[in-house]
Amino acid sequence: MKATIAILEKFINAIGYICAGLMLLMLFTVFYDVLSRYLFSSVSIAMQELEWHFFAAMFMFGIGYTLKEDGHVRVDVFFDKMSPRNQAWVDLIGSLFLALPIAILILYFGVSYAHDAYVMKEGSGDPGGLPNRWIIRAVIPASAGFLILSIFYVVLLQIEVLLGKIEPPEHERVEL
Repeated sequence: MKATIAILEKFINAIGYICAGLMLLMLFTVFYDVLSRYLFSSVSIAMQELEWHFFAAMFMFGIGYTLKEDGHVRVDVFFDKMSPRNQAWVDLIGSLFLALPIAILILYFGVSYAHDAYVMKEGSGDPGGLPNRWIIRAVIPASAGFLILSIFYVVLLQIEVLLGKIEPPEHERVEL
């Protein structure tokens, strides 16, 4: 099980680096768009759409990475006071019964959503916009699949904690 956890961790971290790259691409795209708009009075609808495409991909894939890094939102007021074993149970149950069903639904419906855009050859509704809207729509099921892998990672990790095979990861505590 530790080998599976290690492989998943490397893969999830690689996607996290891709998210960081998407953030940089988005930053450069916005910078270029602002310069061209204010210095050259040139507006590109395609560049503006590319900005939100980069943002959407970064955000959607970042959900799974954030789960792996234990950066998701929960009621830490109660969680921080629990024992490491109870924290593992909360993470395990929350992953299996809250996050996993939603991720499966998003994956299931997202595939047909992206497929419909591909079949229709859907493009931007704006003149000069990006063609192939299916690419950004495909991010939805792909990121849901990635989230399922991240959930699988968390579940395996918490099982290892509950079995006493590894030490529970330290949760960052925020002092108010």
